[in-house]
Amino acid sequence: MAIDAPYSRKAAALAGLALAGTFLTSIPATAHSAAAGAAAAGAAGGRPAAHGPGVQVGAAPGVPDVPDWLSAKSWMVSDADTGDILAAKAPHRRLPPASTLKTLFAVTVLPKFPAGSVRQVSATDLEGVGDGSSLVGVEEGGRYRVADLWRGVFLRSGNDAVHVLASMNGGWDDTAREMQETARKLGARDTTVKSPDGYDTPGQLSSAYDLTVFGRAGLADPDFARYCGTARARFPTSDGFTQIENTNRMLAGSHGLTPYPGIIGVKNGYTSHAGNTLVAAARRNGRTLLVAVMNPRSGENNAVYKEAGALLDWGFDSAGRARPIDTLRTLVRTPSGDRPGDRAKARPLTTDHVTARPEPHGSSRTSAAAGWAGGVGAVVLALAGTLAWWRHGRRRGRPPEGEA
Repeated sequence: MAIDAPYSRKAAALAGLALAGTFLTSIPATAHSAAAGAAAAGAAGGRPAAHGPGVQVGAAPGVPDVPDWLSAKSWMVSDADTGDILAAKAPHRRLPPASTLKTLFAVTVLPKFPAGSVRQVSATDLEGVGDGSSLVGVEEGGRYRVADLWRGVFLRSGNDAVHVLASMNGGWDDTAREMQETARKLGARDTTVKSPDGYDTPGQLSSAYDLTVFGRAGLADPDFARYCGTARARFPTSDGFTQIENTNRMLAGSHGLTPYPGIIGVKNGYTSHAGNTLVAAARRNGRTLLVAVMNPRSGENNAVYKEAGALLDWGFDSAGRARPIDTLRTLVRTPSGDRPGDRAKARPLTTDHVTARPEPHGSSRTSAAAGWAGGVGAVVLALAGTLAWWRHGRRRGRPPEGEA
């Protein structure tokens, strides 16, 4: 039976619309996300990215001024939970990091060895500890739990403890290379690792941005968070134990400072080449802020801690009102490695940019497949419905009519 010409034209039009729907619904979800991200950026008025040399801050009603007396060469304030960067000065300026680089060392190595495992220290473990290094007192022949060594790293910034842990990890050079790879995976592009303990070494550099990334990644690990937030602990000696105190004065409340309200870590550093450096985290009212400060120039006593405290004060006063100037990459857990010493719970951290986060129920490829399936179904339903409509019209002696 031949089909009437009016039906043929209408059916073709309906089929064409359904087929167009197929192509529209099959656009990968990441393309939609990217377009939405671009539209959102435009709607935000083209917020400044945190790359410039001067102070960058997103002005908004009710946001106080950033302190104008800060002397650090570089600094940054960010929200550890959302990744929003609230303010910064030259955050990508590459400077010597001193012992704040131990944050990257811990992010790289800490997940690999159970806290209760024991290491008997050999002379080889302690080879190459730099002259004038900060030490916790690790002794050749001594037996130390991994947890003791990490307390030595975080509280006393002990380069001797770093050397022992690096030796357990395959050696000094291998650990430096692995730290470099970890930095790359975390999106920290300003960092060059030469000495895992942060000791002054030509070419070793990082930035306030990268140190913030390392601190944020570390706080995602409960063990890291516990060690970096410990003010005082006991450390084993040949005669028993000695009391050690965290060199982070904001945390320990020493050298004329009181503990900063809500302080939870992370790590301080100093060398003659780097000056004072600090990554500090504090939590108040359910919000966690991170501040990185590199090399204050004022010459004032405790300058790095006072400037970090002022920036945290500003951040808590501004959080929820300050318009972010940029966003840190989003932390993503990946499968653990296959080294024999890896802990079952260990999941090294990598990052995805916030505009390219994986869809919760599958990848863009899965979304595209679902879109094609939905589109094909639309075509079939449209043809079936149109055919039924035409048959109904034929039974009544006329072709189907269009909608009014």
